[in-house]
Amino acid sequence: QVQLVESGGGSVQAGGSLRLSCSASGYTSPRYCMAWFRQAPGKEREGVAAIHTGGISTRYADSAKGRFTVSRDNAKKTFDLQMDSLKPEDSGVYYCAVEPRLTCGNNWYRDDFQYWGQGTQVTVSS
Repeated sequence: QVQLVESGGGSVQAGGSLRLSCSASGYTSPRYCMAWFRQAPGKEREGVAAIHTGGISTRYADSAKGRFTVSRDNAKKTFDLQMDSLKPEDSGVYYCAVEPRLTCGNNWYRDDFQYWGQGTQVTVSS
């Protein structure tokens, strides 16, 4: 049973930075797509960024490009989301998700991942 635990959420002013971390346990496959999603009140959950355990390529939503950086540490089974130049519209609950896939692919942003964390709140004030 795969378990994911997020950490690092909090409150910050616009322009500030936060780093989210997701710790994974219980999986044995060497090939997982690992992604970050977020959900603001009244909105659908949306993909923010993704990275694959088997490569270095990354995926970003347009809203995250140039400001967010996703990274992984396969040995520690963690993956992080560094968020810089935060905006109020970045606020929401952030979830990490993983699924055994050969690649993340072009549809990485779809929230049909198999395993999810419990979520961590990010609040950006103006």
